[in-house]
Order: sequence, then structure tokens, then C-alpha cells
Amino acid sequence: MVRTEISLFLKNQPGELGKLSTLLGDEDININIDAITIQDASSYVKALFSARGKSLKRIASAASYNSMRKDSAAFALIRLLPADGMTNRAINLLTQHNYLFDMIPVIALELDNQPGELARITSQFGEKGININYVYGSVVNSPEAKCLFVFCPEDIDQAAEIFNKE
Repeated sequence: MVRTEISLFLKNQPGELGKLSTLLGDEDININIDAITIQDASSYVKALFSARGKSLKRIASAASYNSMRKDSAAFALIRLLPADGMTNRAINLLTQHNYLFDMIPVIALELDNQPGELARITSQFGEKGININYVYGSVVNSPEAKCLFVFCPEDIDQAAEIFNKE
């Protein structure tokens, strides 16, 4: 349930995701990715700027953040959840090919594909006062199949306690 997510930046231009996917696929890692999400990196920098402004802990001036936001549109933020046993292989491969990446623990849950299931899970976070920074998932078009959802909570240890009890 607690898994390692890999976040990396790619150039926001045609063919870059194909290069990354080919690299992972050639090492038999691509077919084992459980989840992936992609976003324009400028929204990430904008959120960082907003958070730093609210906490009054800016690490750069407003002009610097605006410059970073503009420059970051040239990049995409990719979040990968390698399958169990594939994380170290993916990290080694990304390191060998000079990708800039980070790792973070996340909660990955297989949910029943039925109405209210996501509400049940997210309500548990809320009842414990745990904020969810972001979530992404996959939905299958079959009520019998499970769906995989990845949650990045502010407090991973407290969130893990919730789901260890289930």
C-alpha cells in the first residue's frame, strides 16, 4: 500500500514521452508501470509559488517565481508508480540516462469499481485530518475489475495507519 512514486521532468515537446517509454520498455520496465500522470510543469511551479506565499517562506522573489513559471512551461512533470520490484531498476535506469527525478512515498490502493468507493476512501483521509496533495488513478470499464488510485497525503505515516487496519 505504501509505494514509491518517481517524479521527473521531461521537455514539453513531441517525442519526449516516447523516448522515456522506449527506454523503460527496452528494460522491461514500461509494461510494469502501474500508474502514470503527466502535467505541464508550470502549474507545479505556480502551486509552489502559492504555497510559499501563504506560509511566508518564499525561497525566491515573486519575479523569480514568475520567471520560473514561464520557463517551466517548457517542461512536463511525469509521475510514475513502478510495479513492485521495479522501482530500483527504474531509478538506476533514470540515473544512468541523466534524468532529473525525485522519489516520494505515496499510498496506492486497489478500489472496487463501484459508486461511492472513492468517497469512502477519501472520507477516511478527511476524518483523520489528513490533506491529500494530489491523487490520480485508473478506472476500468468493468464492475468486476479493481481500480488503482494513488494518493499523496501530507502525512504518509498517519495515512498508512488508516489503511493498515483495513
